[in-house]
Amino acid sequence: MRLKTLALAGGMTLMAGTAMACEINARVNIVGNEFPAIQTVGAGAAECTGAEVSSNLTADHQKINIPGLQGNPAEFTAVINNNSVLTSLLNEGVIRPLDDLVAKHGQSLRPNQLITINGEVVSVAFMANAQHLVYRKDILEQVGVDVPKTYEELLAAARLIREQGIMENPVGGAYMAGWNLATEFINMYFGFGGELYKPGTVELAIENEQGVKTLEMMKALSEYMNPDFLTHDSNATNAEFRAGNVALMNMWGSRAATLTTVDGVPQEVVDGFAIDAPMTVGGGDTMATTLWWDGFAIARNVSDEEAEASFIALVHGIRPEMLSEEKRQQAVWLIEGYEPTDAAKGVFAAAGGKAVPYPSLPQQPLFHTSLGNELADFMQGKESAEQALADITAAYTAAAKEKGLLK
Repeated sequence: MRLKTLALAGGMTLMAGTAMACEINARVNIVGNEFPAIQTVGAGAAECTGAEVSSNLTADHQKINIPGLQGNPAEFTAVINNNSVLTSLLNEGVIRPLDDLVAKHGQSLRPNQLITINGEVVSVAFMANAQHLVYRKDILEQVGVDVPKTYEELLAAARLIREQGIMENPVGGAYMAGWNLATEFINMYFGFGGELYKPGTVELAIENEQGVKTLEMMKALSEYMNPDFLTHDSNATNAEFRAGNVALMNMWGSRAATLTTVDGVPQEVVDGFAIDAPMTVGGGDTMATTLWWDGFAIARNVSDEEAEASFIALVHGIRPEMLSEEKRQQAVWLIEGYEPTDAAKGVFAAAGGKAVPYPSLPQQPLFHTSLGNELADFMQGKESAEQALADITAAYTAAAKEKGLLK
């Protein structure tokens, strides 16, 4: 499934009409992430009547989704997923093919929403996503610099902001140890032109110049971040921006529209808020970001009635008629009738430029976990870049051998 096709598929006229009735006859229990667009989908699914619709939308979704799908019957009947989560779900065999449900209840879905693996539909995408530059235009004007197009330019701007006493830690980033930090490594590594695996194999290939440069840039950025950056996920990073403590950060497009709309954000932050395309790094032309989609899948270990009810409810949650002006701002929707908003420009720039989709490969969850577990020591100055890359490779290799992917 091509992410560029997904992200650029909007531009239709919004369909008229009121919300359609949604009747189900079996329980629905959804697990997923918690950002506004997903909350909107969950709320739309909960409009269905006839049986209970519940959800557990939490930042800890990746800790509970697979355990909650492995029981028989499974605790959750449906899971909100993306190109990373989907691979883990497929590896564990906890979701079912959707072709029969698409044929029966998927008339409102567009062909490019159907995520197909080995000829079977396994997930339905409803939005595209990417990380890109979020910044304070008033602060950049104050120090007299243009909007950064590269990470090197961002560092130069951050140095001026600190030197002029405007902000002590002007850079933000979702550098929380674990999944978030690993994602930032992959973004930057692709920006440097790195390849994760040796061609035609699942053998890791990050112990190279690109890997070292990636870690050096991440360390340089962290020196302009809050000292507690290893505890900052997207929520904490956004809180720093909202409080007026951050002027430059790499943030998800799915967060952009609502970043300054919550109560209590200072007016200068609201007025200065701006977004731009993902940055490049190291003189390359590949954006230091990855392209993503978010969608839903249906549990394997539930009854056919619960699977059907879950599919009906979630399709209702992403029906074209749900695209009010407010909800249209929440995401780059892949729904019929979506037209791009100003808040979508960063994601569209990623999709229309030279950006790499996040790899949906069987071994990728093992690598991502190894990254998340091993990077913190380097970021804390406890080991060299070369040692960190060796540690990551060793951890991944051991995990891949345990899973039978490497001999």
